[in-house]
Amino acid sequence: MAFSILKYFTVISCISLSVYGQRTPTISHITQEQIKDIGSQVDLDCSVHYAQEYPVLWLKYDQLKSTQSLPLSMNSGLIIRDSRFSLRFDEASTTYTLSIKDIQETDAGWYQCQVLINANSKITGEVELQVRRPPIISDNSTRSIVASEGESAKMECYAGGFPVPKISWRRENNAILPTGGSIYRGNILNIASVHKEDRGTYYCVAENGVGKGARRNINLEVEFSPVVTVPKPRLGQALQYDMDLECHVEAYPPPAITWLKDEYALSNNQHYRISHFATADEFTDTTLRVITIEKRQYGQFKCRAQNKLGSDEGVVELFESVIPVCPPACGQARYGAASVGKASELITVIGLYVLWRRIPGGRY
Repeated sequence: MAFSILKYFTVISCISLSVYGQRTPTISHITQEQIKDIGSQVDLDCSVHYAQEYPVLWLKYDQLKSTQSLPLSMNSGLIIRDSRFSLRFDEASTTYTLSIKDIQETDAGWYQCQVLINANSKITGEVELQVRRPPIISDNSTRSIVASEGESAKMECYAGGFPVPKISWRRENNAILPTGGSIYRGNILNIASVHKEDRGTYYCVAENGVGKGARRNINLEVEFSPVVTVPKPRLGQALQYDMDLECHVEAYPPPAITWLKDEYALSNNQHYRISHFATADEFTDTTLRVITIEKRQYGQFKCRAQNKLGSDEGVVELFESVIPVCPPACGQARYGAASVGKASELITVIGLYVLWRRIPGGRY
């Protein structure tokens, strides 16, 4: 009786195998994530069991858009025509090896090994290929920024590449950052309250150990009200000679500069000549030349600078001296009776001055 039962189950098993066919294929091994440098080579292995009668494919696909895939090989033959790709099949281990040489940045992505069972069924395994790429600073990073003094300022820097780049900030000449220290790490550099001393060039540096890294120069312009300084508040000059009065102006945006005498604005004419010389976006040197000084031109002059954020002024006093001051009187020639008379008068004055110095003790 026992033998009969055993014989029955053996017959049933044989009938089942003939009905359902061979065993379902499986993927027993697939290469794990690969990280490679540009120009190197990678081997992607896919080992399958019980797949002799089924198509085995390698594809490159987009994980976000699984419907978009590129078939690369089927069974032991390549589909793609690219000399960088090759396929090997090892019968002993039933392993399909997809090789890619001279790896390019565009080769990065997901690769899938598929065993097609039928039109509606397949077995898959995936491996990600990561390609090391040097940093590239993104276009959505800050290029330049303008802020008024006292306001906040934000500079942003982002970069692509693999591994993910790390961002750091520096200033030109390693100057101290407004946040403190010479280096700040992070994508966003925030300045809570901008001062005019904060203006200048900032460096966004992206590094990931691949290549030399990337750098972007970001210019911070700080708008501030004028600051006027007077290098020589009191200047003396003899009658009928010229004299230059100077002011240094620091401001951004560049200010309107006016010279005044007794609160009247001066302009270029036979008595005055005004000139401005910008040494940088924020610095301007302004000079008022008083021409052939007359008695009424002695006194106080003001240089006033004004922009949209405010104004400032400096005062220069011009007083009469006996001896001409050089410069700007150096080599100043005077012609005509009046000039000759003035020159003779000047020689006489100088002679009397020298005699006066010699009288005590008969020496200088």
